[in-house]
Amino acid sequence: MDIGELLVRDGIVLKSGASSKRQALHSVAAAAAQCMGIDESTIFDALMEREALGSTGLGSGVAVPHARLRGLDSVRAVFVRLDTPVAYEAVDDRPVDLMFALFAPPGSGADHLRALAAASRALRSPEMREQLRQARTVDAVHALFVRDANAPATAA
Repeated sequence: MDIGELLVRDGIVLKSGASSKRQALHSVAAAAAQCMGIDESTIFDALMEREALGSTGLGSGVAVPHARLRGLDSVRAVFVRLDTPVAYEAVDDRPVDLMFALFAPPGSGADHLRALAAASRALRSPEMREQLRQARTVDAVHALFVRDANAPATAA
């Protein structure tokens, strides 16, 4: 799964102020609403419903919130970089500043899981996380995800 193709430039926000997990998820919902044409409150409610099942904070300052949304015909993504990390109940208890959110239509089980795996794999790299934190433009962030998707897989 090529996460670079799921992420449109309009869905990349590099400066977002938030003082809580809830506000951070509002930032994600606003970015998603803008590029997907779905009501922001619908997106936010879906994200909160998923978070109620368990935090999507992966650790190392990264969260991958995700939800299923009616009105989508394929998996889509947005990326939000917070100005200041927020408490997020991540597995390592570190605050989150990088949020790669995935949205899928209700019946897209396998595609949704592949997208989650691809996003998690990309954001597991300390180099990738640092480059995302240092990127100055939307195009630079998009290029990092496209480049990562096109990088050859390495044997573990």
